[in-house]
Amino acid sequence: MKQTSLCPRLQKSMDIIGKRWTGLIIYQLLQGPQRFGAIEASLPLSGRLLSERLKDLEQEGIVRREVFPETPVRIQYSLTEKGRALESVIRDLEHWSRDWIEAETNSST
Repeated sequence: MKQTSLCPRLQKSMDIIGKRWTGLIIYQLLQGPQRFGAIEASLPLSGRLLSERLKDLEQEGIVRREVFPETPVRIQYSLTEKGRALESVIRDLEHWSRDWIEAETNSST
């Protein structure tokens, strides 16, 4: 791979949030703690991929997975302090996209 003079921390952050669906998962969790099914229902991705992305985000310390010892067991996902610190980045991208990205239309021609 070609070496660049980019900041390695910037590169790592882009690698983390640049994975497909990761930004939208974080965006969804900005609303507050949610169960897996609620996150899955809000995004058009497979449960397998959602599970993989949540595990990645948990390993990075961005998402917290909390298990409640109830019957049946309840698992809830939320953003950590590190994850909540991404809110301004996600909100800025949201505003930028409103101004500069055209919405795709599904037309059958």
